[in-house]
Amino acid sequence: MKVNENDCFDVCVIGAGVVGCAAAMELCRYDLSVCVLEKEEDVCSGTSKANSAIVHAGYDAKPGTMKARMNVRGAELIRRLSRTLDFNYRENGSLVLCFDEKDIPALEALYERGIKNGVRGLKILSGDETRELEPAVSDKVCAALLAPTAGIVCPFGMTIAFAENAADNGAQFRFLTEVKNAERCGEGFIVTTSGGAVRARYVVNAAGVYSDKIHNLVCEQKLKITPRRGEYVLLDREVGDLVSHTVFQLPGAYGKGVLVTPTVHGNLLVGPSAEDIEDREDTETTPEGTADVKRKALRSVPGVPYNKVITGFAGLRAHEAGDDFVIGESAPGFFDAVGIESPGLTSAPAIGEYIAGLIAEKSGAAPKKDHIDKRAGIPRVAELPAEERSRLIKENPEYGQIVCRCENISAGEITDAIRRRPGAVSLDGVKRRVRQGMGRCQAGFCTPAAAAILARELGIKMEEVRKNAPGSELIKERL
Repeated sequence: MKVNENDCFDVCVIGAGVVGCAAAMELCRYDLSVCVLEKEEDVCSGTSKANSAIVHAGYDAKPGTMKARMNVRGAELIRRLSRTLDFNYRENGSLVLCFDEKDIPALEALYERGIKNGVRGLKILSGDETRELEPAVSDKVCAALLAPTAGIVCPFGMTIAFAENAADNGAQFRFLTEVKNAERCGEGFIVTTSGGAVRARYVVNAAGVYSDKIHNLVCEQKLKITPRRGEYVLLDREVGDLVSHTVFQLPGAYGKGVLVTPTVHGNLLVGPSAEDIEDREDTETTPEGTADVKRKALRSVPGVPYNKVITGFAGLRAHEAGDDFVIGESAPGFFDAVGIESPGLTSAPAIGEYIAGLIAEKSGAAPKKDHIDKRAGIPRVAELPAEERSRLIKENPEYGQIVCRCENISAGEITDAIRRRPGAVSLDGVKRRVRQGMGRCQAGFCTPAAAAILARELGIKMEEVRKNAPGSELIKERL
């Protein structure tokens, strides 16, 4: 098949979630042309937008697995990248609670596993020592594993930072571009999409819950992803300091169980549930799932104030039957990042680094001499010192026009979110970049003003402004 010269690249990355954006960012450290294909209208539109936002310390994964290796390295990279790429991260530590003395051996096994994985600072606490650190935890806690190197992060902010750095270094992002087929052509691949064909020497499969389908187009050994839905409950900032650590329960067959954690933005988060489903797009919340999450969280923290809930949401995890990440060259020139469930968010920068290293070695690509290492985020005007805030407003009066009262987000911040590369083209894209609409009223007040800014900046009519993908327009007709 003949492909336009502008559609030929060294590497094609399929999927613009946190793993795909991390891979693109790391690939752009080398003299390689990179294209990222995403079926949604923006980065961070799948699993990466709906998760626990936890940077796991690395004690849970079985030693010697890809999960263990990528987790520990990923946590190290996030600490550094949060500074150079300017996204929110806090090393708040985590606690794994034990409620019965007969389960202490399981807690000790986690400790030993963490030591083998190279996790620093692990310590087993008594129940009283645990309550000294976290007074809100249950009186029934008899022991806990403290992991001081665990952290919390903004999953949107981190993914967008990776994407923007990749774009700054030459990566092309193509949205609303669904991959239909991938087949070998000479020494490379032809990737057929809803927007035409792309030729690439190498392909990186980071397609999340669809990654098995992409893998199976090319590879003889077939894989199967089971979508695992997890529901969450988000509480108001008013109660965000109920706990300071991320509080887990001892892991079970479906993962790390229900957690209670602060977020980097000051909220309190409870979840997730775990339910294997068939529909790869089903992120609906259910009364049963919400009730299950609330009930299980009370075992850890009996005083969770559910009268302060502001929203609920659900995400899908890509569970692969082998229960480990599938990362590496699965066919000549075809590189997988499949089955990236928890601790996938933590592991993402390490997965990107690893895959980029493999491709650089295979292709002989040299490090890029003019690589841009730093990225500045959108300024949070309300959080700036008064003098700096005044200077910014003087330079651009839009920074003095508050649009979202709950989160104190200005028109200038929304405009900045749209003008960046890749920038927001939808209300969800704005929300993920600057948190407009994420506060107590959940966009009830600020949507019309944000939509008007989108229409102005994109040069479209208000009727064309979307919540996310085509078909989600807010205004159907004017009377």
